[in-house]
Amino acid sequence: MGSLSTESYEQFLESLKNAGITISNEADLRERLAEAQRWRFAFQTLAANGKVIGICFEDHSEGRNGAQIDRAFNDFQFSEKTKAVFSANLKH
Repeated sequence: MGSLSTESYEQFLESLKNAGITISNEADLRERLAEAQRWRFAFQTLAANGKVIGICFEDHSEGRNGAQIDRAFNDFQFSEKTKAVFSANLKH
């Protein structure tokens, strides 16, 4: 009973990109999230370990977009742990 449509992860990724985040190997990330039953958990795993397969997140705003990134994570109901994992692995 997936309560979230496939649009949800797509909208989330778009909100990150609108905040100035560049996603390396975005097509592979999207494919993996589309296949995942729990895309939020899959995103957290890929944010932490995706570099091995070329999935990286890079902040080109030089940190000016922190509030916008936080809003994206809050709007899509991610945990504080997921936000911390993402931030720790975010290239600046």
